[in-house]
Amino acid sequence: MAHTAPRTAIRTQGRKAYTVAFGTRRASQGPRHPLVATAMVLPLAALLVVVFGGWDAVVTQASSVGVMLGR
Repeated sequence: MAHTAPRTAIRTQGRKAYTVAFGTRRASQGPRHPLVATAMVLPLAALLVVVFGGWDAVVTQASSVGVMLGR
């Protein structure tokens, strides 16, 4: 147990160097703008729609809901 303090200091220095080198930011710096979050998610969502044929499922569900609502 006597040697834990030096290891902690070394780990802290490593984190600081990584943050300086790669410019990571902590979540405590504030939330992301909603448009930025949307821009990050849309490419993955589009890929999943294409790969799994999700567009047909969305259209089918929407038409079913429309029929149930009487439209």
